[in-house]
Amino acid sequence: MSWTRGEPLTDVHRERLIAAGLAPEVLTGLELREITGPLPEWWHEGGNALYLRDGFPLDERLIDLLGFYPFSDALIVIATDITSMQALLVGGDRPTIFIGPDTSMVWGEVYCGGDSAVILSGGLVATSRAQIDARNGGSIVTAPDQLWAANVYVATDDMHRLEDAETGQRINPYGATIRFGEHVWLGRDAIVTGHVEIGDGAVVGMRSMVRNQKVEPRTAVAGVPARLIRENVAWSGEDTP
Repeated sequence: MSWTRGEPLTDVHRERLIAAGLAPEVLTGLELREITGPLPEWWHEGGNALYLRDGFPLDERLIDLLGFYPFSDALIVIATDITSMQALLVGGDRPTIFIGPDTSMVWGEVYCGGDSAVILSGGLVATSRAQIDARNGGSIVTAPDQLWAANVYVATDDMHRLEDAETGQRINPYGATIRFGEHVWLGRDAIVTGHVEIGDGAVVGMRSMVRNQKVEPRTAVAGVPARLIRENVAWSGEDTP
């Protein structure tokens, strides 16, 4: 597909990304231009904006999937090659997605609902079938340098209401925020959900669940729910003795 590229990222859209959690310096030097066509009429009528980094491809299949749910005023900014992704979906009003440089999500899926945001600042390697889901006004923000093993699941919400039978009060997360510091390693089948903060250099063990928790920098946690197993750790992507 030969996409028609228009103007660079506007100041309004730049500020929207920053308000959603993107560090301004991530945008420095990125040549982003709005894709103006060929896109369906409903895309333009809904006030949606799609930006692509110069010199990078965009799979027409992913754009076709975007029409699965109704949405408007979507802002999608893609600064890397996402042709290996399985799905990129939005829904509702004002979903915001940024997929930064050097991000690889082989067979990965991203969903962003109304007034929600997925901000992947860059340098994220998700080896296979990562699923990212932000909804109900929630947000997921990653700092640069992430290593996620296969089948990682990151979601702000449970997608259904769970309440106290006597009071009717909701007891599971709604519109949660998830923040990843720099240089975070998630083991295979890890789950991160609810209000979560994971510090710089932290490690989450295989098949562990971090839910409504804070993981301190340079610690290793594991289990369901995750618990501290070691402090003062440092990890490397190299598999050496």
